[in-house]
Amino acid sequence: MSSAESTAGSGGGGDGSVGRRRKLVVLVTCCLSLFIVGLDNTILNIALPAIRSDLDASVSQLQWTIDAYTLVLAALLMLAGSTADRIGRRRVFQTGLVLFAAGSLLCGLAPGLEWLIVFRVVQAVGGSMLTPVAMSIVTNTFTEPRERARAIGVWGAVVGMAMALGPIVGGALVDAAGWRSVFWINLPVALAAIVLTALFVPESKAAHPRRADPVSQVLVFAFLLFLTYAIIEGPEAGWSSPPIIALFTLAAGCVAGLLRWAPRRTEPLIDLRFFRSVPFAGATVIAVCAFAAMSGFLFLNTLYLQDARGFSPTEAGLHTLPMALATVVFSPISGRLLTLVGPRLPLIAAGLAMAAGAGLLVGLGEDTSTARLITAYALFGSGFGLVNAPITNTAVSGMPRAQAGVAAAIASTSRQVGQAFGVAVVGATMASVLAAPGAAGLAAATHTGWWIVLGCGVAVAGLGMLTTGRWARRTAERTGAELMPAAAPAQARDTTDVRQ
Repeated sequence: MSSAESTAGSGGGGDGSVGRRRKLVVLVTCCLSLFIVGLDNTILNIALPAIRSDLDASVSQLQWTIDAYTLVLAALLMLAGSTADRIGRRRVFQTGLVLFAAGSLLCGLAPGLEWLIVFRVVQAVGGSMLTPVAMSIVTNTFTEPRERARAIGVWGAVVGMAMALGPIVGGALVDAAGWRSVFWINLPVALAAIVLTALFVPESKAAHPRRADPVSQVLVFAFLLFLTYAIIEGPEAGWSSPPIIALFTLAAGCVAGLLRWAPRRTEPLIDLRFFRSVPFAGATVIAVCAFAAMSGFLFLNTLYLQDARGFSPTEAGLHTLPMALATVVFSPISGRLLTLVGPRLPLIAAGLAMAAGAGLLVGLGEDTSTARLITAYALFGSGFGLVNAPITNTAVSGMPRAQAGVAAAIASTSRQVGQAFGVAVVGATMASVLAAPGAAGLAAATHTGWWIVLGCGVAVAGLGMLTTGRWARRTAERTGAELMPAAAPAQARDTTDVRQ
C-alpha cells in the first residue's frame, strides 16, 4: 500500500467508518461549491437598486448583470461536465473554484457597470465547472441507490437554501458594506472548498469519455444569447423591429441546426436520446419553469420592496425571510418524500404552492399588507424547497455512471436557462415603468410578471403529474435499455482513484 493510500485509510480500523466519514466530507465540499454558486444566483438581486444608483444603470443593464452570469453558466455546463469526465473531475472542479473566486474578487473591484458584466462572465466560467462536476463526483462517490438518494436530497436542500438565503444575506451586506460585499463573501467559502478538495476529494474520470463537440457547443451558446438578448432588448427596440425579429429567427435556426447536427454524431454534446425518457425530459422542462419562477419572483420582489415600498436592502431582505425559512424546512422534507414515495407528490405540491404564492401577489399594490406578503413568500418558498430534489433525482436516475457529468449538466443547464429567461421575461414586462425610477405605477407594473410566475407554478404541477406515471416510467426503461449497451463497458471501467 502506498503512503497516500495509508493516509486515506488511517484512523478508523476496518469497520468502514473512515469511508463513510470521507464520503461525508466529499459531500460537504461539493455542497460548499454549490452553495456559493446558488447564493450568487440570487444575492445580487437585492443589490440591484444600489448598483443602479451607484453606477447609473438602466433596467436592461440590471438584467444583464444577472443574465450575463446565468447565460454563460448555462452555455458551458455541459461542456464542463463532459470535459471533467474526460480529464478528471477533481482537476476541473479545482480549476472552477479558483476561477470563481477570482471572478468574485474582480466583481467586487469593478470600476463600472460594463466591467461588472465582464467579470460576471469570469465568475460564470468558473461556476460552470462546479455544479455539474460536483454532482458527478457525488454520484460516483455514493453508488448505492438509497445512499445516493439521500445525498441528492441534501444536494437539493443546499440549492434551495442558497437561493432563498441570497436576498437576506445580500440585504445585510449591502447595508453594512455596500453592494460590492455581495461578491466578496464568496472568497472564504471558495478557499475552504479548495483546501478540502485537495485533501479529501478523490480523482475520477470516465474510461470512455465523450468526445468534444464544438459545433453543438457554439449552437447552444448562440441560441441562449440570441433569445435572451431579443427578450431583454425587445421593449426598447420594439418587438416588431428588424433586429429583434432577426434575433428570434437566429435563435430558431440554432435549434434547427442542433436537431440536425446532434443525431449525426456518435457522441454529441447533447444526446437527444436522453429526451426520449419522459421523466428526464419532464425534469428538464420542470427545472426551466421552476427556476424561471424563482428568478422572476426575486427580480420583481426586490424592485417592488425597495422602489415601490421604500424599504432598505436589509428590510427588503428580512421581508423574504419566510420564503427562506420555508425553503429550508421543505427541502429536506422533499428528499425524504422522494425516498419514500417517489417524485410525483413533491413535484405536484411544489407547483401548486409556487402558483398559490404568486397568485397572492397578482394584485400587488403600494399598501399591500405585510401579512399577505409573508403568506405569499412562505407558500412560494415551500414550493421551491420541494422542487429541487425530485428534479435532480429524476435527471440522473437510470443514466449510465460514465455519462454522469453530461446528465447532471443537462439538469443544471435547465436551471440556469430558467433563471435567465425568468429575469429576461419579467424584466421586459416592466421595463417601460422602471425606466423612470420611483414611478407611482411600479407596483401595478409587476402584475403581468406575477401572472407569468403563477403560470410557471401551474406548469410544474401539471408536468409533475404527467411525467411520473406508468407510461412515463416505461419510456425511461426503454431509453435506459437503449443507452446502456453502448455505455455499459465505459460504466464498468469508470474508476475512482482514492489515492491523494
